[in-house]
Amino acid sequence: MALRASGFRRLFIAALTATVALTPGCAKKAAPVMPPPVVAVAPVVQQDVPIYKEWIGVLDGFVNAQIRSQVEGYLLKQTYKEGSVVQAGDTLFEIDPRSFQAAYDQAKGNLSQYQAMLANAKTTVARYRPLAAEKAISQQELDDAETKERTAQANVEATQAALEKAQLNLGWCKVVSPIGGVSGVAKAQVGDLINPNTVMTTVSQVDPIKVYFNPSEQEYMAWVAKHGPMTRLLDGNTRAKSEPGDLELLLADGSVYPHRGKGYLAGREIDVKTGTIQIAGVFPNPENILRPGQYGKVRMAVETRKGALLVPQRAVSELQGVFQVGVVGPDNKVEIKAVQPGPRVGSLWVVEKGLSPGDRVIVEGLQKVKPGMEVKPEAAAAETAPAAEAKPASPTTGS
Repeated sequence: MALRASGFRRLFIAALTATVALTPGCAKKAAPVMPPPVVAVAPVVQQDVPIYKEWIGVLDGFVNAQIRSQVEGYLLKQTYKEGSVVQAGDTLFEIDPRSFQAAYDQAKGNLSQYQAMLANAKTTVARYRPLAAEKAISQQELDDAETKERTAQANVEATQAALEKAQLNLGWCKVVSPIGGVSGVAKAQVGDLINPNTVMTTVSQVDPIKVYFNPSEQEYMAWVAKHGPMTRLLDGNTRAKSEPGDLELLLADGSVYPHRGKGYLAGREIDVKTGTIQIAGVFPNPENILRPGQYGKVRMAVETRKGALLVPQRAVSELQGVFQVGVVGPDNKVEIKAVQPGPRVGSLWVVEKGLSPGDRVIVEGLQKVKPGMEVKPEAAAAETAPAAEAKPASPTTGS
């Protein structure tokens, strides 16, 4: 009886196992096939491009005139608007002129007095000379008369000098600008007692405007070797305004200043601490946008790279000093290539070795792929490099 029950149990378990195995819901499902990842690609472009050098530059006025007082007195009036453009000879301040007017009037009166005394002395000498010749008076009397004439003449000359000085002091009560330019904030207020040589404000000529930058000694020597010894070619301000230059200025907001500048002069010496030399360039500034003290980047094309291979900078990755790019082949499979990058041109990078014209490099999605993986390439937004000029201008920095 026990044997029958055991056999029955085994048959029941076998039937249940077969039923479960044949149930459709418990069958093993096949893994789904994933589509290839989407990546953005850009072609390797070949073209002639200018190679730029950049230096940090500081702007300064072409001429900076500190407006100082020549006389002592109380400031009565400020006659200019701070920050406005003033012309040479414009009155900026007026100092109380009353004491200087009194000194002028006194000197003028003294001059009239001594001129009258000189006229009287000349008349006396003219009368005594024939009398002395006829022995009507002594020679001593004639000598005394001539001495008085010379003394009167000296007094007249001295008082004339005093009158001129008084006139200068009176004129200096009106403080004028010696140059045309942009005026600064007043450092003296109405009612202040102004002393001689007190700096009252500053006027800067900003059209053209200077920019100082410091290339290295090697860059300076390369410049000289290419363009010859530096001689000043800038004649005053005219050429800076009228002729285009080869210097570009990148402003603090990232924009490129619309006017090009020219080299103006080279410093006297190489800084032994930094190994750099100071160069001054000049830029036209007709709208007075640029102001002294601004910072920017001075950029200049130092060469033209013929047939350069260009890729977007974001396509290049660096790992332990090795630069790599992902390349999508004709079969849409990824290959990782080591490259040797060169100088940067805008948002693009010159590649010296490792790529060929027309290669498709991955600019977005490189982190999602592996070598040999198939991808779905899509064209990325085009990025262009500045074209090389047909006849690049040569620098005219002078010293």
